[in-house]
Amino acid sequence: MVVNAQEKPEGLFINSKAADFQAVDQNGSPVVLKDLRKKGPVVVMFYRGYWCPYCNKALKRMNDSLQLIKDKGATLIAITPEGKQGIDSTVAKTGAAFSIISDEGMKISNNYGVSFKVDDRTVGRYKNAGIDLLALNHQKEASLPVPAVYIINRDGAVTFRYFNEDYRKRISVKEILEAL
Repeated sequence: MVVNAQEKPEGLFINSKAADFQAVDQNGSPVVLKDLRKKGPVVVMFYRGYWCPYCNKALKRMNDSLQLIKDKGATLIAITPEGKQGIDSTVAKTGAAFSIISDEGMKISNNYGVSFKVDDRTVGRYKNAGIDLLALNHQKEASLPVPAVYIINRDGAVTFRYFNEDYRKRISVKEILEAL
């Protein structure tokens, strides 16, 4: 699902089928959604990057509650458009002890309907602030994911969704735990 500049991303909806993916996390370990689903629910979290204070705060809260998530039989995965350097910075800032994967070419974000094109003016403002989205994310056109969280069940269906285009608003861990 590719979203044009005029279209707004909508994300996946409850009961829709989540696309399977496989990638390698920050530790070099394979992350295969299909295999993780066999063990129990998977919490899939999309975030913008290490430079986003709202993302770091949300990731830190998730990491602080990681055992509670695991106690519900769930696995947590975070997905970002950033390359290894950005992910390493995220881990250093948040202490993330869960898998974080780089969404090269925004393939996963596009499949989950969370990707949007960042307008040139915003790209320029970020660059003036020292954040070069094109370089950080290895992109020709700047795209970011809407911060979103999905819970995917053993059958690959979305059983919970949090999708908010306002990057400053994030879901609480309590809401995720209740949904699990």
